[in-house]
Amino acid sequence: MIVRALTLAGGLAGAAGLSQFPEFSQQYTQRLAGKVEELTRFVAEFDADAQAVGISREAALVDLDQSGAIGARRSQTMAATIARQERLSTALDNLRGADPFSRAIHANAFTDGEVARGTLDDFKPAMPLTFEGIVFAVAGFLAGSFIFGVILRILGMLFGRRRKAY
Repeated sequence: MIVRALTLAGGLAGAAGLSQFPEFSQQYTQRLAGKVEELTRFVAEFDADAQAVGISREAALVDLDQSGAIGARRSQTMAATIARQERLSTALDNLRGADPFSRAIHANAFTDGEVARGTLDDFKPAMPLTFEGIVFAVAGFLAGSFIFGVILRILGMLFGRRRKAY
């Protein structure tokens, strides 16, 4: 009886946890979009500065790199910013084009640590009233029940009472 109750509790915990994935992925996508917009603006300003003096982005990076210690440091920072903007733009395009189930399958799109930490810091759980929220809740319930049930059975076999043979 206790094992069934604990297994049910594990299932409910799994349902509550996994049902939040669609909301988390939506909030992550929104935060990522804001980050991409800001990085795109910053890169566009750099490109405009380069164009104003008649050189390409690559030439501007080289020129900056050769202008002294601070310029070299700024050139490296700008090159990293450009690379991050391109990487995050690709991730955003992939997330925007995916439904919640595809997002779960391709969870590697949630790889930017800064965006993920910010999303978790501001995350507010939501009641899953959408179809995908209910599907994730059911999947979480089944997974939680199964995992918790297996753990309890293993613990029961390891530490349970041994029946004496008469």
